[in-house]
Amino acid sequence: MFLLVSYDICDKKRLPKVAKLMEGYGVRVQYSVFECLLTDRQVQDMERRLRRLIKPEEDSVRFYRICESCKEEIVIIGQGKVSENEYYFIT
Repeated sequence: MFLLVSYDICDKKRLPKVAKLMEGYGVRVQYSVFECLLTDRQVQDMERRLRRLIKPEEDSVRFYRICESCKEEIVIIGQGKVSENEYYFIT
């Protein structure tokens, strides 16, 4: 499944931990935005691990599931391309 994950982490100590975790699941396309090609199990694992890192009363993580036909409609102005790599090493 193709996901766009964005986050807003308020604490400067939690922020790099969340970024490092996300680097194991996808490609950073903006400072706090990742494109991820994952299985359902990997998505569940990522969500579980993020829940342990963040404080829901202060932070926000959003998951946008993008279907294959919608993925074809993504428009990029400027640098970059839509992620294609399906293989990531989860740390």
